[in-house]
Amino acid sequence: MRIELLQVPYEDKTILYNLIQLYRYDSSEFDGHVLNNHGLYLYKYFDHQWTDEYRRPLMVKADGEIASFVLISLDVPKEYMKLSTAEKTNVISDFFIMRKYRRKGVGRHVACLLFEQFAGFWEVRQTANNQPAYTFWKQVIYEYTNNDYQETILQNEKWNGPVFVFESGADLS
Repeated sequence: MRIELLQVPYEDKTILYNLIQLYRYDSSEFDGHVLNNHGLYLYKYFDHQWTDEYRRPLMVKADGEIASFVLISLDVPKEYMKLSTAEKTNVISDFFIMRKYRRKGVGRHVACLLFEQFAGFWEVRQTANNQPAYTFWKQVIYEYTNNDYQETILQNEKWNGPVFVFESGADLS
């Protein structure tokens, strides 16, 4: 399967918005997101994906078909809450693989593409109640880093759940 990771241009923001609706619906059983009065899930920082220079909205295509999206923040600003003590840290804000592509290696491939393309320190957070996503990230990061990562359970007003911190692009052999 040919997998492409493409930045979403502003002109295609409707495509990303539609994918976010699927993502929010899919994860609502874990994080409690509710529909608004118009039958849509809100995403507070949607337009920030194109206005904040450190954010990158990415779409994933598998054999030319839209398969997922990923929202990442690169070299996050100092005021951004993070556990990493590195000077600059990349963060996966949202990561969604459509059900059709799950358990086929697409998510793992996309994660590794991100870690290699944007080498450096990473922080990956997971909602406390989303056990399938936690299992996915723990396995992917464990394998990618050869078990060289830190995992912390964070519980405060800004976040509740596990946080993985590790370095990508390093000599992991």
